[in-house]
Amino acid sequence: MTNQVQDCKDSKALMFGRTAEAVPRAQRAGEVESRRDQVLTTKTGLHIPIGLAFEEWERAGRQLSGLLNSSSWWLGDWLIFGKDHYADRYERGIRAAGLQYQTLRNYAWVSRRFEQHRRRSALSFQHHAELASLRIDEQEEWLDRAERMKWSTKQLRTAIRAQREGIPQQTGAVATTRRLAVPDNRLQWWHKAAAQAGTELGEWVMATLDAAADQVLKEDDRPPLT
Repeated sequence: MTNQVQDCKDSKALMFGRTAEAVPRAQRAGEVESRRDQVLTTKTGLHIPIGLAFEEWERAGRQLSGLLNSSSWWLGDWLIFGKDHYADRYERGIRAAGLQYQTLRNYAWVSRRFEQHRRRSALSFQHHAELASLRIDEQEEWLDRAERMKWSTKQLRTAIRAQREGIPQQTGAVATTRRLAVPDNRLQWWHKAAAQAGTELGEWVMATLDAAADQVLKEDDRPPLT
């Protein structure tokens, strides 16, 4: 990474300080105190200080995830530019950068299918990759659904496959339940429980409600006490 990575979306500096290799030895001594509580990047990993607050660790994860998603777009756009402007030399640039051409081709293909103004920041690169082969109007329709329903890539793929195979979409009571207003703090609590159980949120909610309903119905079926 460079001395300080910038988040392209909001132009705020991330918490990652200079890479350990990039800081001159003379400067390191004077910067020990200021960098003690920072997560530092190196070419082979992260330096995470002992005692790092949970909130800072969580923030680092969100930013790393954002960088991973953004880097796919960046590399795709980088290859497109190279092919468009240096047709006779861009492969040399790829080799010099030490990148895998096939991977870059995949990134570039998705990037060409979605002009920058059509890319949804709330959705991952992989969401877009799932839709890259569709017509633009279909892409927009599925992007809207995925963003509105907060689908994972797997959920988006499943919904597309269900439509292609003619499987009826869930409606009625299920659709009504999806529109149920849930406070953010409770939704976050449920997400945490689902993650700990190793399931998707929807599956966890269904299993939990089924278990609760089963328990209530069993109690109603019990014979009265004499």
